[in-house]
Amino acid sequence: MADKIILDTGPLVAFLNKNDDYHDWTALHFNLMEPPLFTCESVISEACYLLNQYHNGPTKVLELINRDLIEIKFDLNNEYKAIKKMIDKYDNMPMSFADSCLVRMAEIIDNCKVFTLDTDFRIYRKNKNEVIPTIMPEK
Repeated sequence: MADKIILDTGPLVAFLNKNDDYHDWTALHFNLMEPPLFTCESVISEACYLLNQYHNGPTKVLELINRDLIEIKFDLNNEYKAIKKMIDKYDNMPMSFADSCLVRMAEIIDNCKVFTLDTDFRIYRKNKNEVIPTIMPEK
């Protein structure tokens, strides 16, 4: 059974922005992954904001959801206590809201990897002390 993929903002933006330094790397990996990729509304919001300056940027993000390539797999109503606890735990970094949602998703989705460009995921832990499996560039 293939790993389930949790999608962070960085790869989503890089995939849709051909001028991004990581576009080729993310495009290669997107083509190797079995959809849907799971994410949360916070990642969608960040990606739409970051791609707002590009022609149809937010529309392209939403089109990936419409085509069932991305699925929102997070319910903040059920997870807000865990998110608050996590943000408090990493207050020295500080941890973004989107990152806290993705770490929580990694806790509740079995056999998953986080697809990210964010090296903070090398520091974050799920279930208190477990390394979060990731797909990220070597550097």
